[in-house]
Amino acid sequence: MRDRLGGTLALPGLGWLTLFFLVPLGFILIVSLGDHDRFGRVLLDSPSLDNYGAALDPVYLRPAWNGLRYAAATTILCLLIGYPIAYWISRYGGTHKTLLLVLVMLPFWTSYLIRTYAWITILGDNGVVNSVLQTIGLTREPIILLNTDLAVVLGMTYGFVPFAILPLFVSIDRLDDALVAAARDLYASGRAAFRHVTLPLTMPGIIAAAILTFIPAVGDYVTPDLLGGAQTTTIAKIIQTEFLGARDWPSGAALGFLLMAATILGSLAVIRTLRREVLG
Repeated sequence: MRDRLGGTLALPGLGWLTLFFLVPLGFILIVSLGDHDRFGRVLLDSPSLDNYGAALDPVYLRPAWNGLRYAAATTILCLLIGYPIAYWISRYGGTHKTLLLVLVMLPFWTSYLIRTYAWITILGDNGVVNSVLQTIGLTREPIILLNTDLAVVLGMTYGFVPFAILPLFVSIDRLDDALVAAARDLYASGRAAFRHVTLPLTMPGIIAAAILTFIPAVGDYVTPDLLGGAQTTTIAKIIQTEFLGARDWPSGAALGFLLMAATILGSLAVIRTLRREVLG
């Protein structure tokens, strides 16, 4: 009876995923096998894998590496920033946990594009950071911060750190304090108790946070475009250009599928390594 009820409750979610994820994904797969005319119309007269062959051209290796590099740096920073915040909210938030979590999600109430534009004001030559540095006398001339890798990683970290904090909080909040207390009773130091008890037991939250951060970060084209400038090229930017600029939907769809496959396989490899290193 319980299994039947669980299956019934899962039907709306499965229907939603099928209608708004699997069906559009199927359409994109079909498009990736086609061609386009000079007006940008998709032609499916003779489906082939030519677009996938073109997507494997070495010319895309550098943009793909840039996208993976930015996403990896963003994920690491989000975990390093998000874990202490989630830990503090869980352990010291008290009755204000809900309010603190609302504050974490507060940036989502503003458009991601607007928040990214705000970083242009912060990191520009006449922006907030350079103004402060010049005012306190650390620099005489503006430091070039905008249109750099640093600007891209900072913008992406700011945008995606809530994705890391929320699953980390759930994992840490479920941790039984008695287990940590038992480790301390056995003369484990605070660092040892964290390494051998807290960290392994919250590993599911770390893995979930890494996945929820890395996957959208590797597909982000807005931040590299606005904060990295024209010289910053990622595979996500190329896909966006293929769809909206060149109107070559088949090529863009093929690149997107290859990026999705590489992201999934790479994420699984990193997660497996992370679990082996921490759990032993």
